[in-house]
Amino acid sequence: MPEPKLSEAAAQLIELRGLGPLAEKMGIELLELSAERAVATMPVEGNTQPLGVLHGGAHVVLGESLGSFAANVWAHPEKVAVGIEVNATHSRPVSTGVVTAVCTAISLGKTLATHEIVVSDEQGRRLSTVRITNFLKEKN
Repeated sequence: MPEPKLSEAAAQLIELRGLGPLAEKMGIELLELSAERAVATMPVEGNTQPLGVLHGGAHVVLGESLGSFAANVWAHPEKVAVGIEVNATHSRPVSTGVVTAVCTAISLGKTLATHEIVVSDEQGRRLSTVRITNFLKEKN
């Protein structure tokens, strides 16, 4: 796996915090991270529901993780981002391979950051769309 493409703030945060235990448990691999755009992959295997397809909650974990990482890059170093709203629309199932999530900033403000994350299969077909809004709060 090549080294991820990280903005300076992203590199500082990854060094400081890492991706977190849940992202690691899900097999999320970061490819790119900045406040404006982030990309990550996740294996389907090990993240399925009883019918054998990628669990809807796994889509949300991937999307929320990526959107929160990007929002925290935006907030760094004075603030931290905390999620206040997340939603997902699942468009099609996937049962094998690796999914890719591409996170794009919708709005980067002083107190809120909103990102849209599109999760696709290996053929580039949209599987789900996740949207997250983070509150940017002062560090305690």
